[in-house]
Amino acid sequence: MRVTGGQVFDLEKDFVARDLCTDGGLLTSSSVDGETLDANGCYVIPGLIDVHFHGCVGEDFSDATPDGLRRMADFELSQGVTYICPAGMTLPEDQLKRICENAAAHKASAASGAELAGVNLEGPFLCMAKKGAQNGAFLHDPDGVMLHRLQEAAQGLVKLVTVAPEQPGSLDFIRSAREDGITVSIGHTTADYDTASAAYAAGARQATHLFNAMPPFTHRAPGVIGAAFDHPEVRAELICDGIHIHPSVVRATFRLFGADRVILVSDSLRATGMPDGKYPFGGQEIVVHGNRATMADDPNTLAGSVTSLMGCLRQAVRFGIPMADAVRAASLNPARAIGIDHRAGSLEDGKEASFVLLDKEDLSIRAIVFKGTLVQQ
Repeated sequence: MRVTGGQVFDLEKDFVARDLCTDGGLLTSSSVDGETLDANGCYVIPGLIDVHFHGCVGEDFSDATPDGLRRMADFELSQGVTYICPAGMTLPEDQLKRICENAAAHKASAASGAELAGVNLEGPFLCMAKKGAQNGAFLHDPDGVMLHRLQEAAQGLVKLVTVAPEQPGSLDFIRSAREDGITVSIGHTTADYDTASAAYAAGARQATHLFNAMPPFTHRAPGVIGAAFDHPEVRAELICDGIHIHPSVVRATFRLFGADRVILVSDSLRATGMPDGKYPFGGQEIVVHGNRATMADDPNTLAGSVTSLMGCLRQAVRFGIPMADAVRAASLNPARAIGIDHRAGSLEDGKEASFVLLDKEDLSIRAIVFKGTLVQQ
């Protein structure tokens, strides 16, 4: 396949006018077949990678159902998200085990839709005071042995885990997680700057949905946000749905951390792609009105988003983030977070041919190519 006439995302020059070629499922310098895809008037960007979302189209990853996970993967691919790392909730270990086993079975089945590239365990190693929409009844102190059992159930698919570093045993937990090949993210926490810094020094490398479910960033108490900034190896998730973070803060975060350290995530719920109404959520209930999802018993508590990652990318651009920076934050940076940047996240020769054509005027999807195959046009 040869993609012609488009502005192609480039790691050094942002966007360049050039052809993009594929050979089978990989990007190459030239194309051996005669298929041509017209990209005039389009950006050509890598397929997006969502490393923190819970569900969509009425399904939730935590339900641990094969059909539900297949429907989620199909929907995500239709939105230009080609690799997914769905997130589990704070639940009992037996349910978390089923979630991990379901993910491993899905991976082994080579099902259709976006590739399941990992599992994100957002809970249960969080603190009660900042649990947010997580179910407090199932919170658990950081437990490296338990995490190892879940990693075994997932057959090595667990790539991310969130921990509140003020909880007992958190530093040992962080070291243990790294031995299991898992990136630790700090979140749902009351940690101050020193506690968060100790966690990053111990090996944590991410901040879970920055600003949400953590102390604010102030001039005398910079907290997790300041600690993350002071450790250049740390990346920060950002929910850019227009609800969780004010546009000014989105702009400030990109300036503060730089485009190389921000990871756009959707944190999307089962209500994404569905009408307004009430939906189950981790043993609780949420209410959705338009682009806002809140807990049914506490309308002031946000429960996640109902916006896809592609929708978050569009919002970031509307908020003034340069297109190339938004693309990097939704593709290469999350690829690095879960260790797939050697094959995904950018459009270099030898990487998998997963990319999206976006109309330059409104960023609507014109075509989706997944591992060399045109799946939507």
